Amino acid sequence: MTEIATPGQLRMSYWRWAMVTVPAIVLIGSLMGRLSNSGFNNRWFASLDLPAIMPPGWLFGVAWTLLYICLGLALAMVLHARGSKGRGFALLLFFIQLVANFAWSPLFFGAHQVTSALYLIIFILMVSVATAFAFAPIRKAAAWLMLPYIGWLCFATLLNFQIDQRNPDAETLVPKAASTQIG
Repeated sequence: MTEIATPGQLRMSYWRWAMVTVPAIVLIGSLMGRLSNSGFNNRWFASLDLPAIMPPGWLFGVAWTLLYICLGLALAMVLHARGSKGRGFALLLFFIQLVANFAWSPLFFGAHQVTSALYLIIFILMVSVATAFAFAPIRKAAAWLMLPYIGWLCFATLLNFQIDQRNPDAETLVPKAASTQIG
């Protein structure tokens, strides 16, 4: 017998990785958004002058869930590819962009740092493109799974840029407190 593992065993090993990576990325991404009070329920965000291309709030939750699933599957593929040349560097790039991604919501929604968040999302986009190129020789499917994420990052970068342009004082903007007066 010359095979170390059967194709079925290899597939099962990939799915074991995916059973960890997908829920972990979705959970951490969702948690970062929730902890930073991201979205239209954030009074500071709701008080900004938002661009006309801003999608409805529900779309962000759907999009990010699907994108995080794609990222988790791509990560599982590359983790599963033990011994592949360039795997360590590809994983390093992936984790750099992922940590930066998780930092964006607290920076934008929590700290109200719109301009800094713009620089961060540009960095995330650049590292994500590099990650896709690093994934391609290891697992082409993993690189393809990065493309929807990269596309969304391009759109999110445009949104962040337009919000920054339309709200030059966003960092100092403090929304009015909710009124508790009955009258």
